Amino acid sequence: MNHYSDEEQRIAQIYDRYYLDVYRFIMCFTGHKSEAEDLTQETFIQVLKSLPTYNSSYPLKSWVLSIAKHVTIDQHRRRKFYHLFKDSYFQQLISSERSPSQWMEIKTERQMVEKALLKVKPTYRAVFILRAINELSIKETAEVLGYSESKVKVTYLRAIKKLQTLLHIEWEEWKHESTN
Repeated sequence: MNHYSDEEQRIAQIYDRYYLDVYRFIMCFTGHKSEAEDLTQETFIQVLKSLPTYNSSYPLKSWVLSIAKHVTIDQHRRRKFYHLFKDSYFQQLISSERSPSQWMEIKTERQMVEKALLKVKPTYRAVFILRAINELSIKETAEVLGYSESKVKVTYLRAIKKLQTLLHIEWEEWKHESTN
């Protein structure tokens, strides 16, 4: 006998299906595991509250990620956070089968990326995270951010160009420091 209402089952299905996508997006944006966990939970609380107003002609995944974006940006505005892509995120990507010199190279690259990402505008960060990290399509990214597809394309290209410039500067600074 099922003791759950249709709405409870629906939210459980949404949670199971999109939890990881929401968590990854927020983790990439905040760089803090505990903050990402809290904001992910807050996102699903907002999903539950907003479910009665959901327009089914809008893709559910995009709608849920859009809520995650708003929850995260609201938190960002309240706290004016200062870090993106903390060590814990990058360490999840690193294989344990590396030599010490490979570890140092990865650490240096990670630090350069962190430094560069901290310098780009939040709009660039959001588009970059959704496209490059979460691997959303241009259309999905546009739906999440409330942008046109052309704005996503332009913003993504500008973000990449800005990151390339910043990473080049970081690389030159690192080379200069390592030779002195």
